[in-house]
Amino acid sequence: MSRQKLEGLGLKLPLLPVSTVGSLPKSPELTEARSRFTRNQITRNELESLEKRATEFWVRTQEEIGIDVLVDGEQYRGDMVAYFAELMGGFQVGGLVRSYGNRYYHKPVISGTVKWPGPLTVSWWKWTQSLTSKPVKGMVTGPYTIMDWSFNDHYPRRQSACLALAREIRKEVEALIEAGAKIIQIDEPAISVRQEEFPFAIEATHLVTDGLPAYFITHACYGAFETIYPDMLGLSTDNLDLAITHSALDLLKIFENDPFTKDLSLGVLDVHSHAIESAEQVKDRVMRAVRVLPADRLWVDPDCGLKTRTPDEAIGKMRAMMAAVREMRQTLGNGAR
Repeated sequence: MSRQKLEGLGLKLPLLPVSTVGSLPKSPELTEARSRFTRNQITRNELESLEKRATEFWVRTQEEIGIDVLVDGEQYRGDMVAYFAELMGGFQVGGLVRSYGNRYYHKPVISGTVKWPGPLTVSWWKWTQSLTSKPVKGMVTGPYTIMDWSFNDHYPRRQSACLALAREIRKEVEALIEAGAKIIQIDEPAISVRQEEFPFAIEATHLVTDGLPAYFITHACYGAFETIYPDMLGLSTDNLDLAITHSALDLLKIFENDPFTKDLSLGVLDVHSHAIESAEQVKDRVMRAVRVLPADRLWVDPDCGLKTRTPDEAIGKMRAMMAAVREMRQTLGNGAR
């Protein structure tokens, strides 16, 4: 059904479509420029010029590797939640908190009624799509994760904050679709953290996507997916993008007993490891999924964004992933269309 939906949107993708989750490494030059911009040492135009140069580099790199559905690499973003909070109404920038390892972000504070001010990512999507004939995913952070990764000083309950955000994020999704985006990824890495809140997380995805003409992917990084399965099939998106290289491999066993009814994006690269996987390692991970789910319902991508890797590591990992998929397409008797 989802492949039919893609074709109905005018997209003919090969078997086992390959994409990446969103973020790609920033060069030292761009990282330094972003720091200089915060110190008012360069202008917004100067920074944007470097961000565009970096975005084009990653578009050309993805094309050269053979990636089927491209991303803009999020060269213009810092943290995935703070980016939206800094632009939307109803937020204040909070203090630094640690997200993981030695990485910190300014945790937003919901201090008033959240409000979509107008397109937040659309100009970047349009510019990136203009560079390539391949489809580029629209990328938004989902309402549950924005709510969960923010302090709430305004709404009476976490649920009401989440649903208010969902109504505003929908406006960004509508703007992306109006601009021409046909595949939209909604990032929800926090969605499996609190099992008791999953019902309103599902309600939020419906508010964001219901009735809209696009192919939707929900990306969830590492989490206790087994605690919300099969409830997670109630998410309104067409494709669930899950990290598979670690504990989520166990999910494939669960799928054997409780059938998975959506498309699955199979996270096959460990983005927190410097090691570059071999094509054989990736192929083995894909084969495990093919034994459980029909190949025409599988996508292949990294576990999460590759922004924490060096450019060489990210490129090496993507090359291994693409080489494995090419071999799999031959093994399964279907080349790219």
